[in-house]
Amino acid sequence: MDQHFKLTPISEGFAAEITQVNLAKDISPGLIADVHAAMDKYAALVFKDQKLDDDEQMAFGAALGTIEAKRATVDTGQNRLKHSSMNDISNLGSNGELLAADDRRRMFNLGNQLWHSDSSFKETPAMYSMLHARVIPPKGGETEIADMRAAWDELPSDTKDEIKDLIAEHSLLYSRAALGFTDFTDAEKEMFAPVQQRLVRYMTRTKRKSLFLSSHIGRIVGLPIPESLALVRDLVEHATDRRFVYRHNWQVNDLLMWDNRTTMHRGRPYADKRYPRDLRRVTTMDIAPTLQQQAA
Repeated sequence: MDQHFKLTPISEGFAAEITQVNLAKDISPGLIADVHAAMDKYAALVFKDQKLDDDEQMAFGAALGTIEAKRATVDTGQNRLKHSSMNDISNLGSNGELLAADDRRRMFNLGNQLWHSDSSFKETPAMYSMLHARVIPPKGGETEIADMRAAWDELPSDTKDEIKDLIAEHSLLYSRAALGFTDFTDAEKEMFAPVQQRLVRYMTRTKRKSLFLSSHIGRIVGLPIPESLALVRDLVEHATDRRFVYRHNWQVNDLLMWDNRTTMHRGRPYADKRYPRDLRRVTTMDIAPTLQQQAA
């Protein structure tokens, strides 16, 4: 599995660090096969010292799967990146200036500090996310990733039986409302209309089950909303116990990759009104909506 790079586990059975590879030069079929195999085992990989431009990062994503065609963010009339399908995970405006404290995009992006799975609010959610660090602040801004496979494994058997067939509704409207952001246009409300996803997923390649949780969940189908949210909060509290979580302390040119099907993640706060932070994310699509995939 590691013939194309050196792989060093970071935490037992979860994250791993990848070195001795240059993704700007080598995205051969053999390397891509090794990356898929490593993701099946660890679900989170840290590629060190990757000096990638936007085209090279996009090429790596495209070699791994189908890149999501559209970003999911509020319309601010600004786009400072070359590729419309690359996500701007920064606090910078179109001219490289720091976003104002009351900037609409800044308010929306605060939702990234909630535990979530990328694009779980889309009918076909995300598979891999590849986040690359170009500029980082002197402190803060870490990214935490939680292993939803291990979290499932550690649930009591009666809880597993209770939740394994449940369906949840996901929407960006739900996650942003949790922080008091409700400033959506009619077009955005239509674009972010709730979609249904399985609460528990089955990974056919690894034959492992995984919780599919996210701050984007607003209700469980068939349950009253208060009961739905109480259940989801209990599951999130369990799933984000420190024994399931890897915290990544960024260095410039790190590329952090995770599997959205089997993890949740969140960004940690930093002094975003004082220091620039420029991270860029490429995200690949899953093979189909979760309701069309094998049930747990």
